[in-house]
Amino acid sequence: MDPIAPRTKCVLLIMALVVFCLFGTKANAQEGSVIYTGKIVDRDSGQPVAYATVMIGDLSTQQAITGVTTLEDGTFSLETNAGDHYIEISFIGFEKVVLQPPAPQNGIVDLGTVEMSEDAQQLEEVVVEGEVSQTVFKLDKRVFNVGKDLSSTGASALEVLNNVPSVNVSIEGQISLRGSQGVQVLINGKPSILTSDENNALGTITANMIDRVEVITNPSAKYDAEGTSGIINIVIKKEEKRGFNGSVSVNTGVPDNHSVGISLNRRTEKFNLFSQLGTGYRELPNEITIRNTDLTTGTTILSTGEEFRNETFYNFILGTDYYFSPSSVLTLSGNFALEIEDQPSATNFAALDNFGNFTSEWERTEVTDARNPKFQYELQYKKDFEDHEDHDVLFSALGNFFGKDQSSEFEDVTLAGESRDADQNTRTNFQESVFTFKLDYTKPFSDTFSIETGAQYILNDVSNDFEVQNLENGAFVTDTGLTNIFEFGQNVLGVYGTTAYEGKKWGIKAGMRLENTDVGTFLVNTGETNDQNYTNLFPSMHTSYKFSEKVSLQAGYSKRIYRPRLWDLNPFFNIRNNFNIRQGNPNLLPEFTDSYEVTGIFLIGKTSLNLGVYHRYTTDIIERISIFENNVNVTRPENIGTNNAWGVELNTKYSPVNWLTLNVDVNYNTFARSGSLEDTLFDFSAEQWSSKLLAKVKLPLGIDVEATGNYRSAYQTVQGEINAIAFLDFGIRKKMMKGKGVLNLSVRDAFASRIRENQISQDSFELFNRSFRARFVAFGFSYGFGKGGTMQYSGAKRM
Repeated sequence: MDPIAPRTKCVLLIMALVVFCLFGTKANAQEGSVIYTGKIVDRDSGQPVAYATVMIGDLSTQQAITGVTTLEDGTFSLETNAGDHYIEISFIGFEKVVLQPPAPQNGIVDLGTVEMSEDAQQLEEVVVEGEVSQTVFKLDKRVFNVGKDLSSTGASALEVLNNVPSVNVSIEGQISLRGSQGVQVLINGKPSILTSDENNALGTITANMIDRVEVITNPSAKYDAEGTSGIINIVIKKEEKRGFNGSVSVNTGVPDNHSVGISLNRRTEKFNLFSQLGTGYRELPNEITIRNTDLTTGTTILSTGEEFRNETFYNFILGTDYYFSPSSVLTLSGNFALEIEDQPSATNFAALDNFGNFTSEWERTEVTDARNPKFQYELQYKKDFEDHEDHDVLFSALGNFFGKDQSSEFEDVTLAGESRDADQNTRTNFQESVFTFKLDYTKPFSDTFSIETGAQYILNDVSNDFEVQNLENGAFVTDTGLTNIFEFGQNVLGVYGTTAYEGKKWGIKAGMRLENTDVGTFLVNTGETNDQNYTNLFPSMHTSYKFSEKVSLQAGYSKRIYRPRLWDLNPFFNIRNNFNIRQGNPNLLPEFTDSYEVTGIFLIGKTSLNLGVYHRYTTDIIERISIFENNVNVTRPENIGTNNAWGVELNTKYSPVNWLTLNVDVNYNTFARSGSLEDTLFDFSAEQWSSKLLAKVKLPLGIDVEATGNYRSAYQTVQGEINAIAFLDFGIRKKMMKGKGVLNLSVRDAFASRIRENQISQDSFELFNRSFRARFVAFGFSYGFGKGGTMQYSGAKRM
């Protein structure tokens, strides 16, 4: 028996009674009623104002009696039988119009064309309100409303994340949360090709596209268990204001970083059609210095140079929402993007003997061309039930495809000493598809008690065909030791249930998630396979207590997993620098982490302060280990023992005056490593800390200035040490044209101090690696038309 059927019959019966009453009331009220008609237009442009509110109000109580919204052409028709009343017309961004009703003729009053003037002050307030970034603490996550942070203007999602408390992003784009890189990054709550390790797609999401960032250090069982240090969920904006809205933006920068973007949206009562188009070109230079020293022979290989990744990109997004009713919506969207890569690079190599004398010098040049098509499509249905605002069901089906067709030519030319002449070609044909099916159901039984349940199925299929050819006797010959087809498949099925109680002072949320993982790798040329299938339970528990309006306490626990990803497993990689090779390990096992935390939230005058302590215990932790032979460094991930980490975190926001806001984020943790690989022990204890200071200043004439300072301490790794880094990002913005236009200037790494150095010192070898990306300066202008807000399309690609 269908459990919904009785409720449906009841609802239909109630609706029939309501309709009968309405028609009956209308029939009895025809006598003495008045019909008002008219058309609402914009005084400046003469264009009709769609979806403006026309209200009939009672003169004595000033309360609304009835009302309608204008149609697409600005017209309306409204009937009332009220006595003393007035007419009020309103729409966001316009001054209200109040009319006294003229005498009707035959029960009809034609108000004609009513003009509305834009309210400059209200428009400005709307813009400013959208700029305020604030932290919202929920039972199991922190929500950071990105707004229009200046240091994020003209930047990518990676720069936005770098400004979020608890989060750090390295020069190479590696994301860490509270000092740990075991992070699961989601887009709109779902896994995405954009967040995978093997491409730079996350850097193609522009700051203006992001509505908010959710940091979930101890996710509840509702979320995918992936990510030992937690989850970062990037929520993308979607314009839904009624009528026709859009924006155009033009950006330029140094190094070359140029783009043009258009965003369009049209919303009616039933449909919301949205689209984005963008094209541009950008360069990503990277200066490198690498030194490999064999302590047994005393010989050294030194390589210096500048690597480039130049990209021309095109992007098109089209989607629509269909509203079956105000509480039921179906969304269908698609995205196509194409990147055309060019990687011209030149690296100078030098070989030194044990006395420091040069025995050979040569130059290695690279010519790489690649085409990277990306597709993404999603079907989503959401139903909100009428009995409670949080009672809903959500189903989504998401498909992602990423491809890379790349060819590279390497030429080694001897400059002095021993001959190093050589030619190599590489070919890569990479294809990845990810399908995610998700169903979530939330049912509140009261204002304090609710349950959640659902399921998720993720299918990931990858093929990487990689070939290396060496020039031998005038012909290119395949290097069988470096050539293979690597196939990777991983399917994860998860089901969960949670229950929560949230009272005025105390709340608790507990849940359990069951996940089955089926993963397999296959090296086609050699026939090597590694198949694993495992099932795990992932409990979670969160609680909070509100001592007063100014003091609250939260605590949480969750069990997490980090599954080895494609580039952890794939043993074949690019040989750009053939003395420093990065490989994968098909035999890796997953990491498991138990995570605990307690956080106090304090409101002290104009200051909000959040102080937390946390503990993470991880088994089978994955570390990249350097294997050194003949001055060639090969890094390979291995499962090495356990990691026991304790940490303290402090976030605070202070506004001493209206025009100045300061945000401070400090994170300190200490950890103890224990493990071994073959005959080598990796037992040690170390510490690391990071801090950020963001200052935002509001100046007259609509000018805002913001600066973000970052410091990350040096810290010990299993074989060496990563250096300390301090750098500053700076931005300035000028609003104009009643807030619809924005000029912005942003500078990344203002003092060119964001330099990463990695030093490894072992008994038989030493390694030094220095990486520096140039200072980035970007300038842009954007203009929003219609009644939507301004959007900036930065010098990067949209995905």
